[in-house]
Amino acid sequence: MARESESGLPIEPVYGPGDLAGWDPAGKLGDPGSYPYTRGVYPTMYTGRPWTMRQYAGFGTAAESNARYRQLIAHGTTGLSVAFDLPTQMGHDSDAPLAHGEVGKVGVAIDSVDDMRVLFGGIPLDQVSTSMTINAPAAVLLLLYQLVAEEQGVPAGVLTGTIQNDVLKEYIARGTYIFPPKPSLRLTADIFQYCRTQIPRWNTISISGYHMAEAGASPAQEIAFTLADGIEYVRTAVAAGMDVDDFAPRLSFFFVARTTLLEEVAKFRAARRIWARVMRDEFGARNPKSLMLRFHTQTAGVQLTAQQPEVNLVRVAVQALGAVLGGTQSLHTNSFDEAIALPTDKSARLALRTQQVLAYETDVTATVDPFAGSYAVERMTDDVEAAALDLMRRVEDLGGAVAAIEHGFQKGEIERNAYRIARETDAGERVVVGVNRFRLDEEEPYEPLRVDPAIEARQTERLALLRADRDRAAVAAALGALRKAAGGDDNVLPPMKEALRARATVGEVCDALREVWGVYVPTNAF
Repeated sequence: MARESESGLPIEPVYGPGDLAGWDPAGKLGDPGSYPYTRGVYPTMYTGRPWTMRQYAGFGTAAESNARYRQLIAHGTTGLSVAFDLPTQMGHDSDAPLAHGEVGKVGVAIDSVDDMRVLFGGIPLDQVSTSMTINAPAAVLLLLYQLVAEEQGVPAGVLTGTIQNDVLKEYIARGTYIFPPKPSLRLTADIFQYCRTQIPRWNTISISGYHMAEAGASPAQEIAFTLADGIEYVRTAVAAGMDVDDFAPRLSFFFVARTTLLEEVAKFRAARRIWARVMRDEFGARNPKSLMLRFHTQTAGVQLTAQQPEVNLVRVAVQALGAVLGGTQSLHTNSFDEAIALPTDKSARLALRTQQVLAYETDVTATVDPFAGSYAVERMTDDVEAAALDLMRRVEDLGGAVAAIEHGFQKGEIERNAYRIARETDAGERVVVGVNRFRLDEEEPYEPLRVDPAIEARQTERLALLRADRDRAAVAAALGALRKAAGGDDNVLPPMKEALRARATVGEVCDALREVWGVYVPTNAF
């Protein structure tokens, strides 16, 4: 019986040399660490050291999340990854009416530099790499991090980490946008320019396909629409007067890893190859680091099930293996109970142990790109690449990523694929263990981690104390300077930093920008 991949591409029962007719191994593969980076961005990959084990965490108050970070570090995680609650992601303070009922629920509540100071208390920021999943207000959270580092005596030049800062995918698949696309892209370019001189080791953007995949994108759609967004960001920075080699080495990407291991490996290899060609041929990048598609991977949250949740341990292990075999630079492994609630301490530890088993008990770190030359994987890489390039051409035909977003193209394509997956699952054609096959008559009880609803009241009290204690005139003047910069051509990050230093809140800073730039309202035409 013929099978299809997640991207709807045919999977043959057996592959051989004939399936690679006309294939040029030297031209398409090359060596690890060299153009076109199909085999990985570094010559030695994991033979020198494993990938960064970056566990995503954050919930409740800054103090609670700080305790979880300390536990993860003690258990051997090598990088922090901060989850913010929805009000923070949308640029609202915890006492805003729109924040009611969401404070601290899906991430940590951060309202000001006071909260950021607690979040990283006792964590040496010159020794840890920190990723922050924040998009529309990415500049605000980055500057808060820099201010806390300064208080620790850590110079900005040694700070390492990543801000997601990918607002285009918010319009496509996720929805935590604030401003319209044009000022959002201007803010992205300002971040690129600021970090080049002030925080040079920071990855200024993590262009994300993960959320598109969670919304239903196929592997080919995931890399096509993500790379198309990347092209839009590069064009924006170049149009702002930046040389491509001044910022491109700090670009990074973020992808999902599904249980379909072979296609996922092929997807990662195809994405590297496409990006290297785009940066060299379209943008004329000369620095080899500008051609490297470096990426973080997270295992597929959408594939976790609330039924028989322990089975998720197996799913996550397979997904993580696919990411490693595909050459990821850092990895987050989901906890088995995330389909039910926030992870418990034990489940978060087991998720980290999954990575450690792969790194230290298997032989996947003994050699670089172990699937190179596999008839199946090389053919699948070609197929995914061709499908992704076709979608990227369709985006270009519409005028680029922003114009395609305004036409609803990416969103519509993803929704059609999501419907196909749901239909196949409902019909039993797509097996989900424990859901439509191999079910239990009765599920075992499970006690999840619950967030204290009193957090919202405590954050509101903290905000009231902050506003009573700070210099109101200094805050008003700093916010005025920010509005002036936003209305002109100056980089908005320097006045934004001064407003945050004066203890302006996240919501106040974002409101100042809303006053000048407006807010994005999606149209029904999508």
